[in-house]
Amino acid sequence: MDWDRLPIFHTVAEAGSFTLAAKRLNASQSSISRQIRALEDSLNVTLFTRHARGLVLTDEGERLFRTTRQVVQQVDEIERELIDARRKPSGPLRVTTTVSFGSMWLTRQLKDFIRHYPDIKLQLLLSDEDVDLSTRGADVAIRFHPAEHADLIQRLLVPVRHHIYAAPGYLSERGTPERPEDLDRHDLIVYGIKAPYPIKDINWILNAGFTGYRREPVLEVNNIYGVLQALEAGMGIAAVPDYLVVGNKRLVRILREVEGPTFETYFVYPQELRGSKRVLVFRDYLIEKVQQEARRFITDERERYG
Repeated sequence: MDWDRLPIFHTVAEAGSFTLAAKRLNASQSSISRQIRALEDSLNVTLFTRHARGLVLTDEGERLFRTTRQVVQQVDEIERELIDARRKPSGPLRVTTTVSFGSMWLTRQLKDFIRHYPDIKLQLLLSDEDVDLSTRGADVAIRFHPAEHADLIQRLLVPVRHHIYAAPGYLSERGTPERPEDLDRHDLIVYGIKAPYPIKDINWILNAGFTGYRREPVLEVNNIYGVLQALEAGMGIAAVPDYLVVGNKRLVRILREVEGPTFETYFVYPQELRGSKRVLVFRDYLIEKVQQEARRFITDERERYG
């Protein structure tokens, strides 16, 4: 096998025609065609089926293309790592996480990062469906469950806890529950069926201090921002992640002895980017931020509740 012909084969396979491949390689169509024929002869296989509309990979061609694609990706990553090693972190960094976490917490934390690393061009891809990192739909992800693929690197960020909150206006009108059983007589706001968080019992507030009475929520919302808005408007009581209420003077925590479910957050990225400065500085920055927020929450709790 002539290794010099493999990049040509890869370009032809991607382009789907000799004409397009010739333009990309700045070579003549006839020379590209000759190189592919020579490669086929050396391997004694047919790599493409020729059609009037272009080229289609044979089974053997598909196998070779999968290999060259992996090689090209690895070479691209090594090139980026070498460039990163010579200069300040720079280039695009696509970060994906859930809509609610990304819009309500992450975006508020990015000002200093952008100021310190102006050459890194951040792109936030907010989706409640996991973006596939293996196909580079994004470079890194902040997820609320462990990585499911062994070829992904994950770093534990912070445990997220849920507690019960309400607006002072609601409590002054309806009274403050003293025991979990008192929730039977209050308006409860819960998540809709399609809530994105991977918690088995996300609407645990409906069963906290269960007495046999079937609690019916006054409102269901499948978006955490909607739940927060309803809480602040004094519509009822809800269990929300603590990170949402740090510094929020419009809500107070009630039933402080009641602990909701806890889930871990993870910083996840593919093996190919383990040496990328862009990824590493963003990871370290994010870890520092979540630690700062945790300390801030503890301080806020002490000041407000003693």
